[in-house]
Amino acid sequence: MISEPAAQSAAAPDMDRIVRTYGNAVLRMCFLYLKDTHLAEDASQETFLKVYRSYAQFDGSAGEKTWIMRIAINVCKDYLRSAWNRRVNVVEALNDIPVMQEYPHEDDTLLREIMRLKPKYKEVILLFYYQDMKICEIARILDAPESTVSVRLKRARDQLKKRLEGWYDKENEPRRSSD
Repeated sequence: MISEPAAQSAAAPDMDRIVRTYGNAVLRMCFLYLKDTHLAEDASQETFLKVYRSYAQFDGSAGEKTWIMRIAINVCKDYLRSAWNRRVNVVEALNDIPVMQEYPHEDDTLLREIMRLKPKYKEVILLFYYQDMKICEIARILDAPESTVSVRLKRARDQLKKRLEGWYDKENEPRRSSD
């Protein structure tokens, strides 16, 4: 008699709970990465399929959210590397971001500048500020040392500060240039 592998005999993950808990965060992250609603939905779905298929390998050394977000980022990177994506110019559709729909009159200048950052800077900003993750969690997701994540975060902030200079000051009023 052939015994069933341990991974297949393990209890199936509670996908209802996982999708309910992390679904919006994964979809938002995928959209911010891919800048396309339909691709983000596909990437989100693929992320949860991968979570389902590989849940038995989840060892708990990182938090569940950290593990799932790492899968989502890797799926998005695969989409961006695909031959189809290299041939097609994906239209930026920031108005489709779920968060932006809740606040239609909000200025999206900051988000647009974040999206213009190099991927290594964009991902740390998105994970730190939009997913409320700690540097140690981001380091696990990106498989990078915490010091590297800290440096990337600082450089990203510096670039954003330079790009947004004059757009917004500490008193919430536009800066006036001194003649």
